[in-house]
Parts: sequence; C-alpha cells; structure tokens
Amino acid sequence: MEPDERIEEADVINDIKAEAEKKMKKSLEALHSAFNKIRTGRAHPAILDSVMVNYYGQETPLKQVASVNVEDNRTLTVAPWEKNLVPTIEKAIMTSDLGLNPATSGDIIRVPMPMLTEETRKEMVKQAKADAEHGRVSIRNARRDANHMIKELVKEKEISEDDQHRGEDEIQKLTDKYIAEVEKMLKSKEEDLMAV
Repeated sequence: MEPDERIEEADVINDIKAEAEKKMKKSLEALHSAFNKIRTGRAHPAILDSVMVNYYGQETPLKQVASVNVEDNRTLTVAPWEKNLVPTIEKAIMTSDLGLNPATSGDIIRVPMPMLTEETRKEMVKQAKADAEHGRVSIRNARRDANHMIKELVKEKEISEDDQHRGEDEIQKLTDKYIAEVEKMLKSKEEDLMAV
C-alpha cells in the first residue's frame, strides 16, 4: 500500500471518529439541558432555560428578554428588560411544565422553589436516571453508526481490516469516555436531588 493511501485511510477514519464525537457531544448537551429542567429545590437560573416567552409574536427564550438571578438558595428573581413584559413572563413561567408559581412585585418577578418531598425527590431521581439512559443509548447509537461506516469501507475495500480494528477501538474508547461523563453527570444530579 502506498504511503499516501495510508494517509487517506487515516483521514477517512478520523472523519468518522470526529462525526461520532460530534454526535456524542450533542448527546451530553441534550442530557445537560434535560437535567437543568429537573429542579432540585435549590434556586438555579438554568431551571428557567426551557421557558419561552411570547416577545412581539415570537417565541423567545426567557434569558433573551430578562435577567435571571439567584436571590437566595430558594428564590430566583427575573428582571425583564422591558416593563411591559412582566405579565407575559409571569404567565410563561406559570404555564411551563416546571410547577413553579411566580409572584410579581413591581418590575421584579420572584420565583420561589417549592420544597421537595422525599417522594418527589425519588421521582426526580427516576427521571434523571431515565434521561441518563437516553443519553447512553444516544451515545451507543453514534458508536453503532460509526462502526457501520467503517465496516462499509472495509466492504468497499477502501480500508484494510487492520484499519477497521484500529478505527473500532478508537470509537470504543470515545464511547467509554462519553458514557463515563454521563455517569458522572448522573451521580452529581442524584446527589443534588437527595441533598436536603
């Protein structure tokens, strides 16, 4: 095999690996935003990341029309950049599936975090585990797709079987790295949820 053919094979495998890693990173980002929606009883601005506000007929993320801050560990404050948005934002928070009841005083909307019961915590841990499993499946799907592409290249005789094994090993290492990241995120979220 010519040296430049070797380089091409390495490039093709690196492209497949890069594509797989991109998908795995997206899975982690999706998991991160799913975890942000699971409230822990402590105030954290990311809890409101999923809230969309009707801003002049356009569904806009809350953080683009107001600043969200932590007043104390049980209360968030939302300060709209335009006063006329106060009722719209309040309604958007109420109708979100977060189970929060905002209270307005002047231009500031306060969002108290309800206390979590033991049962609610266990439900939320269950939800976090389901989200984590979804993330793991998504990462494994990226691995499967990458390995499938590598096998296709072997079938087409574009790469050797040695390259196939090396490529699949690299993809597996990538998969292990991202699965470990999911486990770390889940452990952290569980500890967060069970802390009283």
